[in-house]
Amino acid sequence: MKEINVSQLTLNPFERLHKQWALLSAGTPEAFNMMTVSWGALGVIWQKPSCTVYVRESRYTKEFIDRNELFTVSFLKEGSREALNLLGSKSGREINKMTESGLTPVFMNGTPTFAEAELVLVCRKVFSVPMPLENMLDPATVKANYPSGDPHVQYIGEIIAAYEN
Repeated sequence: MKEINVSQLTLNPFERLHKQWALLSAGTPEAFNMMTVSWGALGVIWQKPSCTVYVRESRYTKEFIDRNELFTVSFLKEGSREALNLLGSKSGREINKMTESGLTPVFMNGTPTFAEAELVLVCRKVFSVPMPLENMLDPATVKANYPSGDPHVQYIGEIIAAYEN
């Protein structure tokens, strides 16, 4: 993978995140986990390029994000939908996601990503906040997205590096 300047990214975040999905990963070579994400935002906050992701309180990956300074958002190459489906529906507490998905872990800036990624954003956590359901103003949103009452935590990461493959 070659490092690229963040200011030169030309991706459509609506297309990439919502329709093609991405992998959110955190941890170390000794212990890491990943999950599929399709909710998020790319932009600028506090004069820094940033990536915002949302992780349910119950997700195993949240433990790794909370314990580590960095996380990655990896956009996989075409043909990876089966792996993305698996990684978004099974827990790393229950299966070996690397074996089951067939993906190849690599580490950029000491944090996990995958050889099958075509774009990797390495992010340094700068903010996190729980999203209590009682603060949501639209009851229909709560009913549609939180039937089991499992809220998200919002994480904002400064994009400190970007890599293309």
